[in-house]
This record gives sequence, C-alpha cells and structure tokens, in this order.
Amino acid sequence: MNLHVRPAGPIQTNAYLLTMPERGEAVLIDAPGAVWPEIAPLLQKEACKLTELWLTHGHWDHTQGAAEVVRATGAKVRAHAADREMIESPEIMERFMGMRLNLEPVKVDHWVVQGDRLTALGEAVEVRHVPGHCPGNVLFYFAGQTSAYVGDALFNGSIGRTDLPGGSFEELERSIRTQIYTLPEGTRVYPGHGPATTVGQERRGNPYVQG
Repeated sequence: MNLHVRPAGPIQTNAYLLTMPERGEAVLIDAPGAVWPEIAPLLQKEACKLTELWLTHGHWDHTQGAAEVVRATGAKVRAHAADREMIESPEIMERFMGMRLNLEPVKVDHWVVQGDRLTALGEAVEVRHVPGHCPGNVLFYFAGQTSAYVGDALFNGSIGRTDLPGGSFEELERSIRTQIYTLPEGTRVYPGHGPATTVGQERRGNPYVQG
C-alpha cells in the first residue's frame, strides 16, 4: 500500500491518498479544497480507481473538496452521523465562521460508528469515535500498517481546538486517552494538519494530554 500526503486548501489540511496498484484501487482520507487536481495525476500514474472517500469529521477544511472528488470518481463516502448537519448543510459553517467558504453539500453513503470493521485495499480497518474537537471526529486504524488517521483529534505536540461549536476539552481528553493512547505505542499517527507522530511520542510528551 502506498501513502501519498497532500496538504491542500486555504489552511493546508492534510489529505491522505492510499493506493494499491496491485488491486487498482485507492481510498482518500479527507478532501480539503482543491485536492482533486493534486490526487488525479497520482491515480492515473498508479492506474488506481478511487473507490472510497473517508471523512474524519465534518469541518469545512476537511470537506471543501469532497463534492468535486465524488463527481470526478463516484467514490462512496463514509463519515460519522454526529457531523451529518455540517456535511449535508455546510452553510451552517459559513455562519459560525463568518465567511464565504464555497462549500457544497456531500451525500454520505455509509455512516460509521465506534467499533466498525472495514476492509479497504486488502487491509482490515477499525473505526474509533474520538469526539471533542467536534462531535463526529473519528479515526481509521490500519492494524496491519500500524497507522491511524485521526483527523483533528491529536497533532504532533498538540491537540485539536475545542472552542468551536460542539467542542469540549474534557471530551477530547477522554477520547485521546481511551481511543488513541490505547493503540500500540509504535502506531504512526497521521493528523489533519502538520507532520505525523506516534502514539508513544504523544503519550510521553504531548503538553496537553499525556498518557
């Protein structure tokens, strides 16, 4: 499995394109604005069809490019229902952000829940619900790859902000301790912004939530 990290959009949100040329398939995790021109050449080069788009949560910077990706590929969308309103009626984010964001609603084909077991690119994937940054933040854990894609729950040396509607530091702290720090220490953590880290590094050194 190949991993392509493509920061995109106004605030450089990480999009993660996972490809499996041997199977001719790919999965995209999060779709910031203008991400399609970044990933389309990669799909063509590796002769892969994008079959699924997974949204770690419903905030605008992770979904701004989702409608374009779906139109171009027909990919099926997965997300958590706690963020349904933001994903299907994104104008509410324009109201609380106080700016035009040029968002389009996205139809979610499958709503994920805590403990879901998915199969993608020949790999087993576990879904864990990690609210606190926003109600519907989830992570996707690839045990075979010892990697977790966590959205904005946890960053390298930091955590997601909790001052937006639906945010709660207490809830986020609990999510990090019970859903992220319980993963194997060597698990590579891929956040929504910035560089990757590991569970062990954050448990020992994160200044906001230590294990």
